[in-house]
Amino acid sequence: MSKRFDIVGSLLRPDELLTYKRKIEEREDIIYPFYTDFEGYETVEHEAINDVVKKQIAAELAVISDGEFSKSIWHLDFLWGLTGIQRYIADKGMIFKEKDGQKAFETRRDMGIKVIGKLNGHHHHFVEIFKKIKAAAGDDQAIKICIPSPSHVYFDFIWHPNFNYEAAYDIEQTLKEDLISAYKDFVLEYAQAGGQILQLDDCRWAMFADDNPASPFHENADINTLALAEEFIAYNNELIAFAKAQGLKVWTHNCRGNYRSRHMSTGSYEKISDLFLGQQNYDRFFLEWDDERAGSLKALEVFKDKEAEVVLGLLSSKTNTLDDEERVLNALNEAATLIPKERLLLSHQCGFASTDHGNELTEDEQWKKIAQGQKIAQAFWGE
Repeated sequence: MSKRFDIVGSLLRPDELLTYKRKIEEREDIIYPFYTDFEGYETVEHEAINDVVKKQIAAELAVISDGEFSKSIWHLDFLWGLTGIQRYIADKGMIFKEKDGQKAFETRRDMGIKVIGKLNGHHHHFVEIFKKIKAAAGDDQAIKICIPSPSHVYFDFIWHPNFNYEAAYDIEQTLKEDLISAYKDFVLEYAQAGGQILQLDDCRWAMFADDNPASPFHENADINTLALAEEFIAYNNELIAFAKAQGLKVWTHNCRGNYRSRHMSTGSYEKISDLFLGQQNYDRFFLEWDDERAGSLKALEVFKDKEAEVVLGLLSSKTNTLDDEERVLNALNEAATLIPKERLLLSHQCGFASTDHGNELTEDEQWKKIAQGQKIAQAFWGE
């Protein structure tokens, strides 16, 4: 199998685990990580993590995660684990595009976040999850933990109606400072536990692309989008520098939304390449290029003189069929004319289950798509 193929992180959850996840979705009178609220949940989750780690190793994946089996929603479980955060069931979920591209599709509603006290990230449950993965995978296996980028979370606090901080913070700047401090609390303890790779997932870059009609900035001409983008980039780079100082490799994944095989927005990489690709100091960028929404591969030129690795998400995690191998190989060949081939990798554009609902394919189809990705990578790189 090829070392040049990777997965973004999330995998389809087994039915026994989903039984508990459905209960979590319906309740707000429960406390993360919910083990004391549902008898048997911790055991089932632990066994499911052990099993999916073994499956990833059997599939010869170079980097192992828990498949995000410990999560309900790709970004919110990390927030639920911070001191000072309270989850709630909102009146409305988030809005994605229906598959026909026209109608609106509403997500689950347990996506409300309230800040009820001073934030900190000490003793985060994700450190315990890392220890479980390491125990199952062994000392020689590369392991990553995926969390939302601080700028993504900060963006939601200042823009999304389901994120509220006013009960604990009167000044936005103080929230911003305490949020990054809470991230650093977690990063330090993750590194001390033996953590190797931290992946910061981020879906907000496309909001700054002027060819994205779904951007909220189109409705407010008074917003200095360049200044705001630079603020978010500096915010992420502060955490990246701190994490690297602890000996961690820091990766990122960017997409335009992935919920039950549906997407949220458009916006090409070319429009934001000088900012979010060129100015962020990640070691590895997972980027989505499974359809035309991402625009031209010429955006990769910004990486020409950088050392970062680029993972091209040319495959789709949203479909239940295998991808067009000729299209993928053609794109890889084009990308290799823009940046050195040895700094490229291949993946699907996103995980298979950004939330525990998962995309609309079977587990068997998921693993066949992973095997296809490794086959294509082997054909292109020969390793």
